[in-house]
Amino acid sequence: MLIALVLSGLLAPLISPQDPYQPNADGIYAGLSSAYPLGGDEVGRDVLSRLFYGARTSMYVGLASVAIGITLGTVVGVTSAYAGGRVDLLVQRVVDAFLAFPIIVLGLGIMSILGSSVTNVILALVIIMVPRTARTVRAQALILKELDYVIAARAVGSHPWRIIFRHIVPNLMSTCIILATITLGLAITTEASLSFLGIGVPPDVPTWGNMLRVAAGAFIGVSPTLAIFPGTAIALAVFGANLLGDALRDVLDPRLRQA
Repeated sequence: MLIALVLSGLLAPLISPQDPYQPNADGIYAGLSSAYPLGGDEVGRDVLSRLFYGARTSMYVGLASVAIGITLGTVVGVTSAYAGGRVDLLVQRVVDAFLAFPIIVLGLGIMSILGSSVTNVILALVIIMVPRTARTVRAQALILKELDYVIAARAVGSHPWRIIFRHIVPNLMSTCIILATITLGLAITTEASLSFLGIGVPPDVPTWGNMLRVAAGAFIGVSPTLAIFPGTAIALAVFGANLLGDALRDVLDPRLRQA
């Protein structure tokens, strides 16, 4: 499912039947046909084409925010765990402060300050992901830093950064990969939620959240498919990401593999 969604976004200019930005009076609330495979929206734009371009935006936002957020969160979590003491205490209190806010509330607050744009949505998602990743990674790093090979590296005088990036981080990769796949679904739903509330991606950019917002605002009673198709795309993307995360956990977690 994820491969299909990613390919549909990458190949959107080639496989889209029509221009997703071009209104057409003949296509207003058009039914399913060869010209409009999934119908037309309130201004006659092709729904299928907008779904393809929406996949491009949603996957770009999701993958970019997950890559940056998981990377920064891993660095923060490992550094906090290895440093310990007051540094660890200070970092974890900052993490607790961010975790105290619900995801949507925190996202709304960040977007109200930064303004609507694709880049700002990615930045908001990164800020949301870093503390959650740092908390999970820190718990694993606290165990790893007490293992014999890390103690031996400290005993021979290895630099702390060498120990972190040479000995601890590589042993956290399975956890990070699982977090990335699970967090991808969270990023997609959060981006769609922010766009649905009108404070995420600008309205002129085709995204699944924007399509839902327009459909739910005034047109769902006229053409329910305007909400059904983007909602189904979001559900499939999140479902695929969660299934991938579960499968990777079964493969990469040595305890589950042994069982």
